[in-house]
Amino acid sequence: MKNFDTLSEAISSLQLNGYTYDFNLKPNCLESPSLKLKLHPEDFEVDEIYRFEGMSSTDDNSVLYAIHSKKGVKGLLVDAYGVYAENISEAMRKKLK
Repeated sequence: MKNFDTLSEAISSLQLNGYTYDFNLKPNCLESPSLKLKLHPEDFEVDEIYRFEGMSSTDDNSVLYAIHSKKGVKGLLVDAYGVYAENISEAMRKKLK
């Protein structure tokens, strides 16, 4: 796994490696609006995780997940505060731990 200085640098690099779709975190799944796709915890794997801490405030923390589905869809999930700040199911929390 590579080290990145910024979130944007990590996103650009992962996009070049095929992680081209954006995922949104929902309580029980990940959603890709552009594909009209919902991925439940059993439908995807987390390949890489990168954490970025804000310089001035812990409110600036973010986590980047590189994810692939069992059907071969690769994309990124950016979570502004980390998985524990979200109202998500226990299965989603465990998958994104």
